Amino acid sequence: MIIRIEPTLKNKVSNLAKSEGKNLSELVRELLENYTKERDMGAYIDNLWDSIGQKLYQENINKPDIEEAIKLTRSRNA
Repeated sequence: MIIRIEPTLKNKVSNLAKSEGKNLSELVRELLENYTKERDMGAYIDNLWDSIGQKLYQENINKPDIEEAIKLTRSRNA
């Protein structure tokens, strides 16, 4: 991939990469990976469900509890 950027910006980014023990290519790869992760809606939703599942497990909430909460909520909104 070829990317054209201003020489001053390239120098700044190169210096920052070096200060982190990385080269410019490593830093750009990392930035692109983070960029796509932050904007990947499917991955975001999967992480959200994982987080919800972990919280339910930690609070010892099981399927019958969830079904009961759904029924109760639906009856209030009917």
